[in-house]
Amino acid sequence: MKYLFSYLFIACLTISMQAQEDDFFLNDPDEDTQSATESTIFSEEGEDLSVYYDDVVDRTLMTEGRVIDYEPIREIDVMWQRRIWRVIDTREKLNMGFRNADRPLFSIFKEMAESGDIKVFRDEKFKEPLDNDDLAAMMNRIDTTVVYDPDTYEEQIKITENPLDPASIQRYRVKEVWFFDKESSQVKVRILGIAPIQDKFDENTGEFLYEIPMFWVYYPKARTYLAKERVVNDFNEVAPMSWYDLFEMRFFASYIYAQSNSLGMRLQDLYPDDEYARLLESQKIKQELFNWEHDLWTY
Repeated sequence: MKYLFSYLFIACLTISMQAQEDDFFLNDPDEDTQSATESTIFSEEGEDLSVYYDDVVDRTLMTEGRVIDYEPIREIDVMWQRRIWRVIDTREKLNMGFRNADRPLFSIFKEMAESGDIKVFRDEKFKEPLDNDDLAAMMNRIDTTVVYDPDTYEEQIKITENPLDPASIQRYRVKEVWFFDKESSQVKVRILGIAPIQDKFDENTGEFLYEIPMFWVYYPKARTYLAKERVVNDFNEVAPMSWYDLFEMRFFASYIYAQSNSLGMRLQDLYPDDEYARLLESQKIKQELFNWEHDLWTY
């Protein structure tokens, strides 16, 4: 009886494996996946262009990515909090993805703002939203030049509209909140806003005058769209990292230029003529944030 059960088990297992092999050869898994994931795009001649893509496979992980909701935080559980303002310089090696030639971060913000997917604000407290006219004037520069008509020999004013070059945006400001959550006994950080910085130059001499944030993007609302935008990785092109992943994992280099204080002063206001002192103070603030949670526990 024992051998009979063993023979029956082996026979059932063999039949099951054979059925799986038949299904595999009858139904090509690559063909099913391809037909399910490809979007139909037709040319003017009616040809299906969805079978042409610039890769070895049709990548859909990024477009189908989902954003994890923030963990709910109760006001009574926030025992300590500090606001920090950072600057991300895209000229640093770790931040080269911000300046991708095909699709830089500024172009993504611009498209999301112009399409109405997100609101952009004039202030960092997110109280003054920009309308479409103000946004269009900010994204395009109007130049007037005097030209001569060769037929009438008269002067004419020619108005040209020059779109802003995304490569001119070299820095971003990031506003974030560090806080201690009593419920989880952890120091956490959440990004509130991101602002591209535009440099202003003298039109006559070309001398640098000042820098100014163009607009502020409310990051918690933009996360859903940033999760579908891929970050180019120079070390591995198939690394599945989105802009949402980059900011959540804090995979960027930055330095602190301000922290919350009663006078609203920046490090530049404290040390106006000493850049080295500003960098030292920035590192000091970073170390204080690290030590705050570490000092809560006794080892």
